[in-house]
Amino acid sequence: MDILFAQIQSDLRSNDALRQSSALLTSLQQSAAGRDTSLIAKTAVTEIIAAPASAVSKKLAFDLIRSSRLTSDLWDTVSSSIKSDLDFPDPDVASAAINILSAIPGYRLQDLIEDCGKQIGFCFDSSSENLRCSVTETLGCVLAREGTVTMCEGNVGVMERVSAWWMRIAGNMLDRSDLVARVAFESVGRLFREFEGKTMSRLAGDKLVDSENSVAIRSNWVVAMVDFVWKKRRMLMNRSLVLPVESFRATVFPLVYAVKAVASGSMETIRKLSRSRSGGLLGSGDAERFVGVSDVVLHLAPFLESLDPSLIFEVGINMLYLADVPGGKPEWASASIIAILTLWDRQEFSSARESIVRAVVTNLHLLDLNMQVLLFKRLLLMVRNLRAESDRMHALACICRTALCVDLFGKESVRRGQKPLAGTDIASLFEDARTKEDLHTATSKSLFREELVASLVESCFQLSLPLPEQRKSGMESRVIGALAYGTGYGALNWTGPALEVVEVCRPCVKWDCEGRTYAIDCYLKLLVRLCHIYETRGGVKRVKDGASQDQILNLTRLQTLQHDLVRDLRQINTPRFCARLIWAIAEHIDLEGLDPLLADDPDDSLNIIVSNIHKVLFNVDASSTSTNRLQDVQAVLLSAQILGSRNARAGQLLSKELEEFRNHALADSVNKHQCRLILRRIKYASEHAESRWAGVSDAKGDYPFSHHKLAVQFYEVAAAQDRKLEGLVHKAILELWRPDPSELAILLSKNIDSALLKVPPRAYTLSGSSDPCYVEGYHLTDPTDGRVTLHLKVLNLTELELNRVDIRVGLSGALYFMDGSPQAVRQLRNLVSQDPVLCSVTVGISHFERCSLWVQVLYYPFHGTTYVDYEGDYAEEDAQIARQKQSSKAELGGPVILRCQPYKIPLTELLLPHKISPVEYFRLWPSLPAIVEYTGTYTYEGSGFKATAAQQYGSSPFLSGLKSLASKPFHKVCSHIIRTVAGFELCFAAKTWHGGFLGMMVFGASEVSRNVDLGDETTTMTCKFVVRASDALITKEIEADLQGWLDDLTDGGVEYMPEEEVKAAAAERLRISMERIALLRAAKPSPESDESEEGDEVEEQVDNEGKKKKKKKKKDKTGGDEEDEKNKGPSTLSKLTAEEAEHRALQSAVLQEWHMLCKERDTKLY
Repeated sequence: MDILFAQIQSDLRSNDALRQSSALLTSLQQSAAGRDTSLIAKTAVTEIIAAPASAVSKKLAFDLIRSSRLTSDLWDTVSSSIKSDLDFPDPDVASAAINILSAIPGYRLQDLIEDCGKQIGFCFDSSSENLRCSVTETLGCVLAREGTVTMCEGNVGVMERVSAWWMRIAGNMLDRSDLVARVAFESVGRLFREFEGKTMSRLAGDKLVDSENSVAIRSNWVVAMVDFVWKKRRMLMNRSLVLPVESFRATVFPLVYAVKAVASGSMETIRKLSRSRSGGLLGSGDAERFVGVSDVVLHLAPFLESLDPSLIFEVGINMLYLADVPGGKPEWASASIIAILTLWDRQEFSSARESIVRAVVTNLHLLDLNMQVLLFKRLLLMVRNLRAESDRMHALACICRTALCVDLFGKESVRRGQKPLAGTDIASLFEDARTKEDLHTATSKSLFREELVASLVESCFQLSLPLPEQRKSGMESRVIGALAYGTGYGALNWTGPALEVVEVCRPCVKWDCEGRTYAIDCYLKLLVRLCHIYETRGGVKRVKDGASQDQILNLTRLQTLQHDLVRDLRQINTPRFCARLIWAIAEHIDLEGLDPLLADDPDDSLNIIVSNIHKVLFNVDASSTSTNRLQDVQAVLLSAQILGSRNARAGQLLSKELEEFRNHALADSVNKHQCRLILRRIKYASEHAESRWAGVSDAKGDYPFSHHKLAVQFYEVAAAQDRKLEGLVHKAILELWRPDPSELAILLSKNIDSALLKVPPRAYTLSGSSDPCYVEGYHLTDPTDGRVTLHLKVLNLTELELNRVDIRVGLSGALYFMDGSPQAVRQLRNLVSQDPVLCSVTVGISHFERCSLWVQVLYYPFHGTTYVDYEGDYAEEDAQIARQKQSSKAELGGPVILRCQPYKIPLTELLLPHKISPVEYFRLWPSLPAIVEYTGTYTYEGSGFKATAAQQYGSSPFLSGLKSLASKPFHKVCSHIIRTVAGFELCFAAKTWHGGFLGMMVFGASEVSRNVDLGDETTTMTCKFVVRASDALITKEIEADLQGWLDDLTDGGVEYMPEEEVKAAAAERLRISMERIALLRAAKPSPESDESEEGDEVEEQVDNEGKKKKKKKKKDKTGGDEEDEKNKGPSTLSKLTAEEAEHRALQSAVLQEWHMLCKERDTKLY
């Protein structure tokens, strides 16, 4: 290999262009094979790039250095060579120099733009097609980057030059060359896509940047491009028609994006973001906007019949994008969807079936009602065949929402007197043979039917919630409008399609799902909710009772469905499902409406329920997939109590079953006591039928079952599959019904003053107070890619100009560099006094661990006084060159090394908020295996009772030490605050970047300090922190430095208190309390003190006659009581115990606080 590399270097040093090209091709082959070609790259830089050479050799050399790692000195050489090549007469050489701009490091690019701006601008006017294409393509890639936007933030000259180049790129869309025009269209489309996918903190090249002003800069460019495309749209459409068919695809998106931005009105909000002083588009009224959209649609429509699948898909997607603008026609959407669906069976497009289905189902609401009904069954079949779970769940969520929209829209149209449209109800939409077969088959290995039922039911629950706010335009506007039209904004109008859903999905209760219960739990939960809303236990309401015809019809259908489900109990072979169905029916079935003449009939609903209760109670199957005996027995016993308390005949039948079960060996002691209690309640209800309190047997409408298990302690495959399915369904449903708006959308709706424009992170000083170089740094995180970027600012505090300063960054903990190197080096040149220089380092984080970045500053006070060649180590250097360099180093002197403080990454930065309901949180809490407990304290100041009473209801002073928790990456699950006694409980949930779960509970109790100064009470809050995690490594890392963890959580507001000090403080408080109680008990009042008090009272009465009369009257009224007390003997001690006195004091304080609250907030007490 050394011989080959030596031969390549020899060929590169020759002046023969053919040998150089052959050597460079061989080097590229070696680089592609994974071999280190940095040595050859150095030779290529010095012998070809920095020297006159042919255009082919230059291009190959630039390709070689793209795949190699160059040192800072070599990049200097490349930059100077680019400057000279841009003035070279041969346009191919200049084209090669332009192409390498995309590989130039960001810190070199700004200097190149400033130095070579004029030469780059002249390339746009070149007569060479190759040069115009290169400059358009390269700048289109480079200028759309986040790094370029960041560069423009700090340099107005660069921003003006870049803005002018964007206008030149836009002008090249009308270039006479087809190649240049296509590349220009692609560059403008790339800018639009970058703007659409904008996030406020993201990767820019090799680092993370915080881009507060980047939105305004990028918006300015987008506004300029949209203005150009809108004004020149006819010329651009004509130009695109003469392009080759394979190039036409690049012209579609820029045209469509610009026209929709103008037609939908979003252009004006983007203009506000850009802070541009120019006015809107002149003469662009509603009519012109609609004509502009129609022109683009007519321009694109013929290409839906193209033979190129990728072109059909691109045109179809963009026509759907235009169909949603105000004034858009359903015909545009239907033509696009039909064209896209023709790609399903094409072999060359089979790998993009997920994209086809996603495009169709996402835009299904743009079609008219007939088209939606016609496509529905075909879409069900297509979704069933999707392989990716996330795509399948998203498509199912869209289909289920469309089914509800179609059903609601059809019913409301009929209600308003329009002609009914066949096939718009839920039952008709899901009546195809394949779906029916899936629903009515007891056993099936396919999970699709469970996904379908769960998605339908969860969509019904979303429909029951208030609809999102309807926007003027956007993809969701028509869906929200259709749902609002169908429901009429009525509170119960959603129950119509929900009732059809429970009727269609009724066969699911007979499924054998191998232990999975999520789909059936969803179904029964919806059934219980509907029965509770309509109060089916009371029988069918009548018109004279105030019920409408729709309510009577729905109630009748629900009761019929209940009796059908009761008959289905005989076909359920799984006790787990049988117990859940009995629970769902027992509370809501109309027992009084049963025919008493059929009491002995085995088909009577009550007899079927009782027989199935018997089956569950005496079931001996121990299979975990079919039964959970502890839960099933409890469910049927509670159901028996509900049924027996409501109906006399049910009480008699169930009493026999409970007596038999109570005396059976299968019943444990808990079951026996529970049966005894239930029997007494049934007996009491039967004996006191007239005086029975109605609230005892009132329906609660609860469905307490869940598929969740304690995964760590009791692992089940079925439970894991249920949790996975639930996560997929919930994610798809919420993304569709309640999507989180993108940061750009929030900015467009709330303007530039949005809270998303983050405050710059706090910078920490790393250098010492007397160091000649001042260094400070801050960090930015990207949890998606698991990266952290440290941004450093270096300031030369000396009066000298430092020609060279090296910044070395080492790592500790879980940090690693992307290239695997142990440390990073940033070489800074020509540091002028008091002129800050910026640099950054990006690292990855492998796992949850405390980590730090260690910074060293090496500066050379005498560097640059004598010419010194590059100081790197290369294999070809002989001993003589090494000795020369060592002697030159000795003459220059060694570097001055400054060791800075380590930059610590807080542990909280490695967490993400995890949204979870309180029920699921407390269900998951006991199963977390790793736990750590510790105590912290902080002080807060108040002013008497008002500090802890209701006047501070908004922000309690005793939570002041934990204020910073609100800005940390934790989701606040719930809180319980007792303001009167200054106590609280807070629950938080988070996940690590790598998937581990972390839950934290904070318990607080306040103590009034004995040091009271000027009436201000300084109080001490003692907090108990309990952290539980899914992995012991998480708690181990927290426990390693508890004070550091508290500092990360509270920004230094809470001080760690060891357990020994906690116990000692508790013991001291207990000792003081016991001493006070002993003093109170030992105190005995003397009669002399009472006599002296009476004498003082007489003197007081003589001096004040008014008081004397009042006290006389009072004494007359209570004379008898005073005589009794004198007979018993006076006492100054309270008759209450310490616990009773404390309890009464607490009660009075709470009442006083409540009255103050109501008085201040003008609330009424009931």
